[in-house]
Amino acid sequence: MIIIGIDPGQTGAVAIMQQAIIGTDTAYSLHDTPTIQAKRTEYNIPAMAALMPCVSTEGKVHAFIEAVHSMPKQGVASSFQLGKGYGIWLGILGALAIPYTLVTPQAWKKEMMAGRAKEKDASRAVAIELFPSLAGDLSLKKHHGRADALLIAEYGRRMMK
Repeated sequence: MIIIGIDPGQTGAVAIMQQAIIGTDTAYSLHDTPTIQAKRTEYNIPAMAALMPCVSTEGKVHAFIEAVHSMPKQGVASSFQLGKGYGIWLGILGALAIPYTLVTPQAWKKEMMAGRAKEKDASRAVAIELFPSLAGDLSLKKHHGRADALLIAEYGRRMMK
């Protein structure tokens, strides 16, 4: 089973968990959201699609994507960019026939960060505790998107049990 966690922002990321069919080994890969620098930072859609596994056989792949929305005091441009990334990811998943589940930040954080602060750096700490072998990939503050994507994927794995 392949489980994908997606934090859809430009500073977000994709976490892919590939569980072994036999045994308990799980392979993990973390990818920052691909972007390109033009006049401003833009999503690199072909590179985003290339991150998705080629296997979309029913029941073999499932994605969990953070259901984003605008927030009070958030600028119009940043809200638009976040919504744009969210829409691009949904389009990619739909085009590749990868089933997905929308997950609110409140839902996955309640499960994965129980008793913890909910700020960005806290997700890195929790992810490092749960996945110590990935600590090097989560070592910098800017890796909060990787941590969120990884925790979303783990939330999805737990929900699918």
